[in-house]
Amino acid sequence: MRKMMNYLRLCFLLWDLLEVVLGYLTVSIEPLPPVVVGDAVTLKCNFKTDGRMREIVWYRVTDGGTIKQKIFTFDAMFSTNYSHMENYRRREDLVYQSTVRLPEVRISDNGPYECHVGIYDRATREKVVLASGNIFLNVMSPPTSISVIAADTPAPFSRYQAQNFTLVCIVSGGKPAPMVYFKRDGELIEAVPLTEPPASAAGLQDSRVSRNLLNRDLDDTKMQKSLSLLNGEDRGGRPYTEDPLRSLTPDQGLLFSPATEIIPETVVSREFPRWVHNMEPIYYFHHMHIPSSDGTVEVRAMLMWTLNPQIDNEALFSCEVKHPALSMSMQSEVTLVAPKGPKIMMTPTRARVGDTVRILVHGFQGEVFPEPLFTWTRVGSRLLDGSTEHNGKELVLERVPAELNGSMYRCTAQNPLGSTDTHTRLIVFENPNIPRGTEDSNGSVTSHNCFRLILLLTLTVILELT
Repeated sequence: MRKMMNYLRLCFLLWDLLEVVLGYLTVSIEPLPPVVVGDAVTLKCNFKTDGRMREIVWYRVTDGGTIKQKIFTFDAMFSTNYSHMENYRRREDLVYQSTVRLPEVRISDNGPYECHVGIYDRATREKVVLASGNIFLNVMSPPTSISVIAADTPAPFSRYQAQNFTLVCIVSGGKPAPMVYFKRDGELIEAVPLTEPPASAAGLQDSRVSRNLLNRDLDDTKMQKSLSLLNGEDRGGRPYTEDPLRSLTPDQGLLFSPATEIIPETVVSREFPRWVHNMEPIYYFHHMHIPSSDGTVEVRAMLMWTLNPQIDNEALFSCEVKHPALSMSMQSEVTLVAPKGPKIMMTPTRARVGDTVRILVHGFQGEVFPEPLFTWTRVGSRLLDGSTEHNGKELVLERVPAELNGSMYRCTAQNPLGSTDTHTRLIVFENPNIPRGTEDSNGSVTSHNCFRLILLLTLTVILELT
């Protein structure tokens, strides 16, 4: 035991002797809490020594430690501030501090930093004693954008079959990834978490909903309204005639100004079959993180459930975000609304034979979400290009012929919450630049009629000359 104590005393003596010879140096960097993008940050390196200062170097470490970028250097050889420490015969423990200030920190400043300090060896000035400290600067960034969209839209409305519906909340620009959750009418939604999104829409079907459902393309209200529109006497409008020239409205002496006739819309009845339950739906939740090249994370949170148009129409859903860099939560709101009151605009307002007519849906009575699916049809016949229907907000009729005068067009606007029909009637006026009987079914002049016209003009010229 006595030998052990003597051995320890000898070790301490040797350590003190080595310290006197080499010098004493300890380095530490003051810890920092996470900082927010745009803040001013000061890195502080404290070191204690009794030796003569040689240099201080700050490094920014990148690529996992393989690259060190020098951001600050102090070389004592070009400074006389430490000349009073040249007395090697007495020990002086002095504390120093080196600071590096980042006036406006960025995401790219996130990462490790090192402070390296060197002092001269007490025995000889040719050797330098080195010590270092390190710190990891954690830079946070609040989310910069938030939006809510509906997945798999535009989609049709189905009255007789249950539909699954998915809201997607996209939050970008955050670091670390924010916490995202959904609310309905201001109440937090308790959802069943999913590790992976369902492989198919059927994966969310409620077991209480029967799969063997009636599938019909048209309901009774649509069919009855469409048949009534074909009856010209009931409407008092201009019916379709076999002779298009007789049904043309002359440009002179016009008795009414509008070139199109707006028919009241048909809103599909929302009397749903018994499979629709007036109860709280089962919600499912899934989210994914997508790293960005700038170091931030994009979060996509999905809320999925079996849609019930009776109780979900006009329901307010909000996506809210919490993040340590935000003083209050961010949110984005959407209201599920079925389309109602579509507004139809036609150009030109007074269509003539040979004109290109554009019929456009340019709005509704109020906000509609999600984006509707638009389908155009011609009542009682095919469209001008021979197709039965056209999808899109705009219907284009190129070089309208005279036979389209009085034709009626139906626009069906639908989303998973509901469907509505609106009709417009096309009135085609005479075109003085195109004589009667010179256009074919496509509104273009035929070669036979063109030959007759040339022959008539030739005879006229001959008679005038004689």
